Amino acid sequence: MSGAAGGTEAISGSGVGPAPSPAAPRGRGPVVAALMLGMALTAIDGTIVSTAVPQIVGDLGGFAVFSWLFSGYLLAVTVTLPVYGKLSDTFGRKPVLIAGIILFLIGSVLCAGAWSMAALIAFRVVQGLGGGALQGTVQTIAADLYPLKERPRIQAKLSTVWATSAVAGPVIGGLLASYADWRWIFLINLPVGAVALWLVVRHLHEPSRIRRAAGAPRPRIDWAGALAVFATGALLLTALVQGGVAWPWLSAPSLGLLAASAALAALTVVIERRAADPVIPGWVWRRRTIASVNLALGAMGLLMVAPTVFLPTYAQSVLGLGPIAAGFVLSVMTLSWPVSAALSNRVYNRIGFRRTAIIGMSCALLVLLAFPLLPYPGAPWQPALIMLLLGAALGLFQLPLIVGVQSTVGWSERGTTTASVLFCRQVGQSLGAALFGAVANGVLASRLVHAPVPGLPGDLDAVSRALDDPGALSAAATDYLRRAVDAAVDQVYLGAAAAAAVAVLVLVFVAPRRFPILTEDPAAADGTDAGGTAEPPRD
Repeated sequence: MSGAAGGTEAISGSGVGPAPSPAAPRGRGPVVAALMLGMALTAIDGTIVSTAVPQIVGDLGGFAVFSWLFSGYLLAVTVTLPVYGKLSDTFGRKPVLIAGIILFLIGSVLCAGAWSMAALIAFRVVQGLGGGALQGTVQTIAADLYPLKERPRIQAKLSTVWATSAVAGPVIGGLLASYADWRWIFLINLPVGAVALWLVVRHLHEPSRIRRAAGAPRPRIDWAGALAVFATGALLLTALVQGGVAWPWLSAPSLGLLAASAALAALTVVIERRAADPVIPGWVWRRRTIASVNLALGAMGLLMVAPTVFLPTYAQSVLGLGPIAAGFVLSVMTLSWPVSAALSNRVYNRIGFRRTAIIGMSCALLVLLAFPLLPYPGAPWQPALIMLLLGAALGLFQLPLIVGVQSTVGWSERGTTTASVLFCRQVGQSLGAALFGAVANGVLASRLVHAPVPGLPGDLDAVSRALDDPGALSAAATDYLRRAVDAAVDQVYLGAAAAAAVAVLVLVFVAPRRFPILTEDPAAADGTDAGGTAEPPRD
């Protein structure tokens, strides 16, 4: 790891000028370590908590609402991303990151001391408020630290954190829940977060450009816009997460939440258009590059629901694997993803960000279309190979877009831009969970109309539980249910392929052929940027 950035490297053959790192500390190593530890806090969270759910429910009760342990956290992370992005552009990355780590650790301590399921859910929301700051700000600082040519290095490290967490989370959570106490899954965050906090305080130094000049007006926070964004996102995501689960889609709660979120969205637009310094500026959607990346990564978030949510069910219900083996089938995707991401710069340095992303998502589209062609019941290595290829394709798609869009804005806009990308990806995941859940249950319902025996369960979760106890079903009924699950998951993967096709179309018809790369002037202290250059016309 080299020292302070600010060299003269350029993308090979691209004609991009100097790309100094405006927020490089005296030594990047400790800051990179802090970023990886901070990312680990959020990356391992979902997998480590999910393994301890039986013990948590057994201790605190609340089986009917335990899903809010995850939904509440997801809501808090998603709706705060735009707010934290704007705050980091206004006041600097360091205070936002410090506040995020502290909030996450406070939430962890509170979760460990929870006395009821309601309290634990509330404290998970506190954790999510910190997690939103961590996710967006870590990605933004990663772009600040490295010039354009070197950004794949730090992004590959962060991808490795996610890959490691996907494997280590269930193992650590299972060990703590089995041999210690489920409360330790939250307490182990404390030493990790404490080290990250110390490294940030000690080694991250903000650029001079964010220091307010004497006599300059104090930055104004758009509190009305922040509250409107938070409320709109909370209502919309609640409708998407709980619709079809806690209540039917066409019921009064679903329709009421969707109508209220639409009304609040309209109010948010009015507030933001009148705000002097809005939380979500209009340029996020007026600039073709940012808008197209937001839409494309939103589509990626939607398609990711197929492997992350439905593949474990397929592996256990159709292939008959245990939870650990089913988790391995999914985890192979996290092995190829960071490798592909780390190597993607060799591709986009030659052909550009847009074309690299198109190639990656086109490959993902073919891989997703191959899943329904797998034989029934098949062998575990077959879906594992599909996931290995899908991870490689998505690594080639996501990283060039994130690096590319971060390179089209200056320091003073990078936090907002990064947050908007992550926000759209999170919303896509929530939309995908609702949409594909309805698709899977619809396919199952149509298959079960002609079931060989009466009284079979009618939704995916109930079918999965019935297949876990095969002695309660006849051989014919068991085989019929397995085939029904296979058909349902096949349709979900076809839906994911449609989302991949949407991402490709967005990049082909909406994204500019060349990303306008900005080169920052290291001597600038006021947040302005030097003249921009663009990728050469390779298309």
